[in-house]
Amino acid sequence: MPRNDMVKSGRLTDIAFYILLSLVKENHGYSIMKTVKQITNGEVEIGPASLYSTLKKLVNEEMIEQVVDQSFNTKTYIITTKGSETLKNEYNRRKRMIQHADQILQGEDGHV
Repeated sequence: MPRNDMVKSGRLTDIAFYILLSLVKENHGYSIMKTVKQITNGEVEIGPASLYSTLKKLVNEEMIEQVVDQSFNTKTYIITTKGSETLKNEYNRRKRMIQHADQILQGEDGHV
């Protein structure tokens, strides 16, 4: 499935998922990258090209919006209601995936 279709279908890429998480509170580009790195303990690092192309897709899909702030020369974003609902649905979908994996990988004896 092409990346554009993932956003439209409500199934988010990992990068989009983490960006939405970082935008529960108003945030700007560089800070989004730092936030994602921090909450994942460095496991996920988003480069500027991936960040800004994903931000553009999320804005186009009305999952985030740019906050107008004249006092700073940075673009600041926040999650929208649609984005919040998509994030919650994706969280629940991924949680079910983990439950399915647990059932299969742990087997009858409870060991992986």
